[in-house]
Amino acid sequence: MLDQRVGLAEVRAAAARIQGAVLRTPTVEVDAVSRVAGARVFLKLDNLQATGAFKERGAANRIALLTARERAAGVIAMSAGNHAQAVARHASLAGIAATIVMPRFTPSTKVVRTEGWGARVVLHGETLAEAAAHAHAMALNEGLTFIHPYDDPGVIAGQGTLALELLEDAPAVEAVVFPVGGGGMLAGCAGAIRELRPEVQVFGVEVEGYPAMAQRLAGRPVSVGGPTIAEGIAVRDVGELPYAQLRRLGIEVLVVPERAVEQAIALLAEGAKQVAEGAGAAGLAAMLAHPARFTGRCVGTVICGGNIDARILANVLLRNLLRDGRILRLHLDIPDRPGVLADIAMRVAAAGGNVIEVSHQRLFAAPSVQSAELELMVEVRDTVQGDAIVAALEAGAYVVRRG
Repeated sequence: MLDQRVGLAEVRAAAARIQGAVLRTPTVEVDAVSRVAGARVFLKLDNLQATGAFKERGAANRIALLTARERAAGVIAMSAGNHAQAVARHASLAGIAATIVMPRFTPSTKVVRTEGWGARVVLHGETLAEAAAHAHAMALNEGLTFIHPYDDPGVIAGQGTLALELLEDAPAVEAVVFPVGGGGMLAGCAGAIRELRPEVQVFGVEVEGYPAMAQRLAGRPVSVGGPTIAEGIAVRDVGELPYAQLRRLGIEVLVVPERAVEQAIALLAEGAKQVAEGAGAAGLAAMLAHPARFTGRCVGTVICGGNIDARILANVLLRNLLRDGRILRLHLDIPDRPGVLADIAMRVAAAGGNVIEVSHQRLFAAPSVQSAELELMVEVRDTVQGDAIVAALEAGAYVVRRG
């Protein structure tokens, strides 16, 4: 078993090394989030980093540790996400050439952003594993230093610096929870916290489709896959160094469903006015999905990334409004005669609803040529007002189905 432990000394050294190169992000207590979570919640806002994610900490520290020869030769990394931009940015700031290998499926916006930091981007392979193999081959052939996103003690120590800031800004925390992909952030943070504040309980969190670290720690075969909104922590092969550290420290990794992650994204947007990607919201999702662990306690977590596609964010917010009953989706079979639509609109308006979308099918969807099918999307304050709207429509002899 590998044993390159990262503890408080290594994390403190990393903090001094990257000071000024990485933003010291604020930690805030948000009452609206705390009320929903049932705990006193402190949010570490690493979504405010220049590249929108915590990965800058590890990249900055690892690059600062390069020898003169390594600096002259350049660095290489494999990533389809935040690690790519982090390495590109901090290599550029240090005047070091950077090559980033990305799978061919990588969205063009991420390629453009990475190139915008001055990196050479190489698109290779259909999977992350194929891109990683190509990056290692290029590193060997061109004499480049490979910067791993999480299985590197320098990167792990850099990621752990956020825990020092969190504990300094929120000394009252009794428990902390960190998202887990490859495990670098959790390993670095746990290593520092166990020495600095051993009474603070440390948790990791993964999504149901990718519980690789939880499975490894439990001694079970790794079985992952499927779509997830938390693609930043959708990892099959966790880091061996983080795994060894978390196993040694006895860290528990919680698993949360997709719905909890979506709920957390929406809560952060509405309650904290913070944009979080799926991975960035996973810590809060753990509090929502496992209330017995956190209710009534003072809990800290990190919004570790804010790079979410605008369309996905919009869909998450709308889905959450539907789940909360603040948007009604109604289906009605109505008689095909003049004045019916106006009557329905008046009944909805009288009950205080706001119709935001209408679909009226007369020719093909209705069960009879004497009828039509109507679908309404109605904005309401809460479920009580929604029930009142349905009652008002049913009072007009309309058959209403909620969709």
